[in-house]
Amino acid sequence: MQEDFLHYVWQHQYFDKTDLRTTDGQLITVLKPGYRNADAGPDFLTARLQLDEVEWNGAVEIHLKASDWHRHQHQTDPKYDQVVLHVVYEADQPVQRLDSSIVPALSLGPRIAPDLLRAYHALLEQPTSLLPCAAQLPLVPEITRTSMVERALLERMELKASVVAALHQRLGDDWEATAYHTLAAAFGFQKNSEPLARLAKALPLHVVRRHRHDQLQLEALLFGQAGLLEETQASADEYIVALRREFEFLRHKYSLHGTALAAHEWNFLRLRPANFPPVRLAQLAAVLHARPALFDAMLTAADLPTLTKFFQAPTSKYWREHYRPGATGKVPALGKSSIYLLITNVVVPLRIAYARHTGQPELVENALALLSLLPAEHNHITDDYDALGFQHRSSADSQGLLALHRTYCAPRRCLHCAVGSRILQRNLVSQ
Repeated sequence: MQEDFLHYVWQHQYFDKTDLRTTDGQLITVLKPGYRNADAGPDFLTARLQLDEVEWNGAVEIHLKASDWHRHQHQTDPKYDQVVLHVVYEADQPVQRLDSSIVPALSLGPRIAPDLLRAYHALLEQPTSLLPCAAQLPLVPEITRTSMVERALLERMELKASVVAALHQRLGDDWEATAYHTLAAAFGFQKNSEPLARLAKALPLHVVRRHRHDQLQLEALLFGQAGLLEETQASADEYIVALRREFEFLRHKYSLHGTALAAHEWNFLRLRPANFPPVRLAQLAAVLHARPALFDAMLTAADLPTLTKFFQAPTSKYWREHYRPGATGKVPALGKSSIYLLITNVVVPLRIAYARHTGQPELVENALALLSLLPAEHNHITDDYDALGFQHRSSADSQGLLALHRTYCAPRRCLHCAVGSRILQRNLVSQ
C-alpha cells in the first residue's frame, strides 16, 4: 500500500465512521477534512475536528505507520506543531510534537472496506504493459473518461505554457525573443530540441534581426554557430564555402567566438534524411527570413490556414537539394504533420502563456480550440487508448491521451484520476 491511498481515503472520507475514536478513546467528529497540501509540511491543512467536546482547527498528517512520524523527524519540525490529528493505517506507537505533547491518532486500518482495498490493489497490480484500469473501463461512463482527458490536456498545455512563461521572464519579458527561442527548440522535433535550444542562446535574436533580410547571411549564422560548416565532404562546395566566408566575417563582427556548438552535438542516428539537423536548420532559417514578426504573427493568426502558411516558408535552393553539406538529394518541404506539431508545441503554449501574463482567460480557450482543428496524432500510446474506446478525433484528444498516460496511467496515479476514482467508488460498501 502507498501513502497516497490513505490520502485518498481521508480526503473523500471513505471509511467507517461508526463510533470514530482516537487511539486513546476520544470521540472524533470530522467537520472538515482540510485541503491537500502540495508544499512542505503536514499533508492536509485547515482541517476542523471535534475531539469529545472540544473543536480543533489545524492540520492532519498521514502515515502508513505512526512510527513514520519519527522516521521523518517531524518531532523536531515546528511546522508539525499545528497537527491536530495523526491519521495512520497502523498505530504502532504514540508520537509527540516539539513541546512533547501527544498528537491524537486515528487508526484507519480496521475501518477501510475490504472491497475498496481489493479494488485499489487490483488497479496497482495490473501488468505494466496495460492501462491499470483496462479491464474495468466498461464500468466507467464515457463522460467521466472524456472529462478526465480534457483535464489532462489542460494540465499538459499549462505545463508547456509555464515553461514558456519562465523563459519569458529569463529573457527580460521580451515576447519576440521568447517566440524565437521556443520556435528554435521546437524545430529540433525531440531528438535535436536540446541542441537547437542552445543554438538560440548562442545566436542572440538581436543578431538574427539585423540579418533576417539576407537568407544567405542568416544561414551562415545558424549553420556556423551550429558547427555544421566544417564537414569535409563539403570542402569544395561553392555554397558552403560562401556560408563559411560569410560566417567568418559575422563571427568577428558580433564576437561570437567560443559560443558555437560542435558538429558531434547533433543527433543524426535513426533519423530519416528529411529530419536531419541541417534540413531543420534550413527550414528554421526560411521562417526567420520570411516572417519578421514571429510573436505577433503566431498570436494573431485567425485560423488554421493562416498559421499553416506561416510555417510554409521556402528554403533556399541549396537546401532543397542537400540533406547536409555536400550530400545531395531531393529534400521535401516542411510537411503538414511537422507544421501541426509546431502549432501544438509553439503556438498554443505561447498563446496560453501570454493569456495568463495579460489576464485574458478567453485566449486560453481560443488557443486550446486550435488543437481541436488539428488531426489526431497516431502512435502506440494513442492507439492503445483508441482501442479501449477513448475518443480520439483531433490533436486535442491526442494531447490529452498522452498526458493521461504519462501523468496518471504510467506512474499508477489512479487515485488522482477521475477514471480510477470512479472505479474505486463502485467498490465501496455502505459505511
